[in-house]
Amino acid sequence: MYQYDHCTEAIIPIRSNIFPARCQLVYSKGVILVPALVLPSRPLSLAPDVISTPRAYFWAAPFMLALTVLMLVWEAPGVIRDFQISQNPLALDDGDVQNGRCTTRKLFFTDCSARLVYSYGGRNYDTEVEVMFVDFHTGDYETGVVISADHPELATISLGLDKLWNRIITLSIFALLLGGMSLGTLFQAVRIWRVKRHLRQPALLNAIPVEITAFDRKRNILSVTYNDKIANDRTGRSAYTRMKKGEEPLIVGEANGKAVGLAVRHGKTALPVLLDDRLQRVGLTEAERNLALAPFARSDADQAAPMLIEHPRKTMSIGGRLRLFFGTLLLIFGGLVGFWLWYVTSASTPFQSPGMDINNLMPAPLNKWGCMQLRKRFGQDRAPFGCVADDFTSWKY
Repeated sequence: MYQYDHCTEAIIPIRSNIFPARCQLVYSKGVILVPALVLPSRPLSLAPDVISTPRAYFWAAPFMLALTVLMLVWEAPGVIRDFQISQNPLALDDGDVQNGRCTTRKLFFTDCSARLVYSYGGRNYDTEVEVMFVDFHTGDYETGVVISADHPELATISLGLDKLWNRIITLSIFALLLGGMSLGTLFQAVRIWRVKRHLRQPALLNAIPVEITAFDRKRNILSVTYNDKIANDRTGRSAYTRMKKGEEPLIVGEANGKAVGLAVRHGKTALPVLLDDRLQRVGLTEAERNLALAPFARSDADQAAPMLIEHPRKTMSIGGRLRLFFGTLLLIFGGLVGFWLWYVTSASTPFQSPGMDINNLMPAPLNKWGCMQLRKRFGQDRAPFGCVADDFTSWKY
């Protein structure tokens, strides 16, 4: 709870942004000088649209839930299959791994797919497998065919078993994160709908300060996000409201570099309601509204009441944009050249995917030099892409 204390009738200069008839609003992190809000002691009703549901809630929750289901449908069967195989695995030396391919995305997300052809117990099997895991590996993977001795129709690649716990943990983390965000969004939406239902009934109002964390003006609508985290009985919950053209929140000060608005708790509802500067959101008579707004009246009629003002965004000059563009290109070029030099002189394998692609794109003299450096170290192996001759096996230099 907060309290008003040390009231004074002294008139403080307007330039200090302090109103006359101020009281100290004592809250958890300090003191704000604000006018006392005088409201009737009877239960009061609020306008039905004072709490809004962010539009993102209507698509974010279904989208994240769909991603969760898609990931479980895509990965869970393979993880369960490989877990069954791991209980009694049998490696097949004569198994054939066809069309094997591993792709790394975002530096460490790797997914591998292959066609497995094998024979066991007088029967022939042909199946497709896919595995996904997190790894910082560069170069090729070596793998073979592994089946379940108890259920030979279940087959996987040995790489899938080697990374089994990696896959289980990765799948669990993604499912928990995406599923948790989806459920959290649904929970927030349900809370907002419950609050809106409770606001239909009159209740005693208790004024509190709230921190305005974000706002946006579009198409004559002011959207405000505020947080109940500076009152002594703060809940830490955020709420969202939309105000129509001409409506402004009741700003009473500033704390932590952010505007502080005046809100009210409606009975025991979970979210506070941000007040507007004309108190149109509260069910008051005109006399009660004028009395409540009297302490907030300006002593100088020419000075506007405080309102949320967007600071002009700094724009970059054309010269600055060009410097940023060419500087970025230079950094990318330098990074590619540095990676290429590392690949041709120090890589542990000639079949490192980005290195092969970069070396192939180099001008002929640089490509030749790079291939010669690779051949010095790996000449006994077949040539990698970018250095391979027309027979797709031998070195072209």
